Amino acid sequence: MKFTTPSLLSILAIAAACGGSGSSDSNLTQQNSSAGPDYILPSDADILAKAYDVDYSVPDDFYVDERAETTRSYTIHHVLDESNSYELCSDDLVEAQALEDADNQSRAVNGYYVTSHETDRYFEFVRELAYTQDVGNIDEITSPGYARIFKCSYADRGGVDRNLLDGYSGRLNTELLDTATLREFTEYLWQFRFFSASQKKVIDSYSPAQLQQTLLLAFVINQGADRCDRVDVVAWRFSADAASGDVSRRFELLHSFEATLSGGVPSFCQ
Repeated sequence: MKFTTPSLLSILAIAAACGGSGSSDSNLTQQNSSAGPDYILPSDADILAKAYDVDYSVPDDFYVDERAETTRSYTIHHVLDESNSYELCSDDLVEAQALEDADNQSRAVNGYYVTSHETDRYFEFVRELAYTQDVGNIDEITSPGYARIFKCSYADRGGVDRNLLDGYSGRLNTELLDTATLREFTEYLWQFRFFSASQKKVIDSYSPAQLQQTLLLAFVINQGADRCDRVDVVAWRFSADAASGDVSRRFELLHSFEATLSGGVPSFCQ
């Protein structure tokens, strides 16, 4: 089954209604067979603390991209909101510039070209977005927009449906492919995936086996006034094929518990 982001909350709600929700023993560290033979899930107490911590988003060793929290940033490759986007790759700077320019012209808010640079993984183009208060303000960039196009020699995301949580996630260069590369690719893309800020909690990121990476996520779901929140613990699993470089993803609800926040202190509901 393929899950889309808009249907995420309803899917998780159905799963919880089938027995996943309820109070939890916060002192119990849980073993989950689907997490991997040697992986022990963090206790619900640990998950609860991180899920409600406004200053927490990802583990200390998580790959953090410099553009992940940039405001007014868009790209034809990744976005930080729910706007439409499509996936392209190119190993040629001139072609990549033409693709980015065409995308810029098609948008409701266009940007003035400022500069570009590249890494071994992508081309990045910087524009001054032409919002009313910023028209002509190129020397002092107050509303920059960033567009990135992966190099095909690193990753080809053609045919990927960004709205789906399951299925094909692109193709990595097999000459570069190892577990560390898959991990960074997975963690990089997570930062450009649309979830509300309160739900973007990565409790852990681990590799259960070679060419596999799992993001352990916590989603705090408001169930209405005078009701406890539901905290859904989800494993988002990525795996790569060593021969083809194809990456696939699977979104799995592990379990749920109910909690509340009072005076800034989270606690389990009984």
